[in-house]
Amino acid sequence: MDTHEVASADDLRALIEERDVEYVVVALPDMQGLLRGKYLSRRKFLGALDDGLGVPPVIFAMEPTDMLYEVVGLSDASTGFPDAPAQVIPETLREIPWEPGHRNLFVLLTHGQDGMAFCPRVICQRVLDRAGAMGFRAFTACEFEFALFNETASSAFEKGYRNLALTVPHKGYSVLERQNARSEFYADLLDTMRAMRIPLEAVHEEIGFPSQLEASLQYAEGLTSPDNAVMFKSFAKSVAKRRGQLLSFMARWHNDVDGNSGHIHTSLRDTEGNPVFFDARKPHGISDTMRYFIGGLQKVLPELTVLLAPNVNSFKRFVPDRFAPTSVAWGLENRTVGLRAVSGSPASRRLECRLPGADANPYLSIAATLVAGLYGIENRIEPSPETEGNAYLQKIPTKLRLPASYAEGIERLNRSKVAREWIGDEFVETFVSGRRAQEEEFRNLITEAEVERFLELS
Repeated sequence: MDTHEVASADDLRALIEERDVEYVVVALPDMQGLLRGKYLSRRKFLGALDDGLGVPPVIFAMEPTDMLYEVVGLSDASTGFPDAPAQVIPETLREIPWEPGHRNLFVLLTHGQDGMAFCPRVICQRVLDRAGAMGFRAFTACEFEFALFNETASSAFEKGYRNLALTVPHKGYSVLERQNARSEFYADLLDTMRAMRIPLEAVHEEIGFPSQLEASLQYAEGLTSPDNAVMFKSFAKSVAKRRGQLLSFMARWHNDVDGNSGHIHTSLRDTEGNPVFFDARKPHGISDTMRYFIGGLQKVLPELTVLLAPNVNSFKRFVPDRFAPTSVAWGLENRTVGLRAVSGSPASRRLECRLPGADANPYLSIAATLVAGLYGIENRIEPSPETEGNAYLQKIPTKLRLPASYAEGIERLNRSKVAREWIGDEFVETFVSGRRAQEEEFRNLITEAEVERFLELS
């Protein structure tokens, strides 16, 4: 049996017996979208297939580098830091190409109903279920920009994250010489994703800064898309580290560079699989359903922006003239707006949400996009007029602008009636609590720029 044939616990159990597997790698995506997991012995894993595996929900209060904020119900000492049962998701089974056959199986976990209040994967499933109840099947695809350095995690740390060595000296958007210069990295990345059944549509040199690349994942239905996205991000970083390099999805890593985006392409089909975003009788072929979807994004996404830009650094990406949006204006094939309507055949007609950064949790950014769009369809919300030309040079209505700061984004989510109705009060309060703690921590930090500006002459 091949891994792609596994669709149930019984299938997975049979495969393990057939291959005489000794260890299985299991992982659960946290609030940041990082995969946190371990090697499990065959005996332990087979037990988890039946009874679940204890995983502490405190991981949902952890930041990168394991910074732990106090979040009521997750990380405050009164909880006792208990485990909660997590279930194996057999259909997410993959093979890690650099591991030997007796320990190369990888599979995702979920807290399921017990983690419904704060598990990002379950939040996304809830939104997808609501789409289904409305008669829609949701298809999404993620694009990720990232930086590649000729550094290791240790060498970057020892340098104080200054003067980091890039892999090429100049920008070269889609220039093959740049691609050829890094052909071994491309080969390792493409071969790894092929082995792990994470289909890529394209990988190329990007325009934002030297050593910026972009990978576009193939569209998929339901949870398959964010599952592939979190696995892509984790294993792409592993590919680089195994080569002695550092790959980063940080939203914006330097003042002189553009940000790294995590754009989401979304389309809807009816229950029979027919695309519903195209209508040849309408202007630009944009159906009423797609028009209302855009209207919902414009109305709701400013309230949900912090789900798409979850870190204090994320908001440093929203800078004019750096191919990142500053509003939820929309336009046809326009990359200066936040919402780009993509033309083409009925099957390829889609909406590109350009708000998410590459650092966003794919489950949450996809869920937020669908919440806003489906809300627009449900309430028949009309969008603003199409934006033509350079949106950065135009006056954008206040209601279409993104939150001006990370702090404002957090509070807008906290006040969002749509978020609380569609996603849940407990998740909103949990997420807001963690974001407030991060905002307060960084608000009180002294930066190098402040010292340079004020130390001598103040």
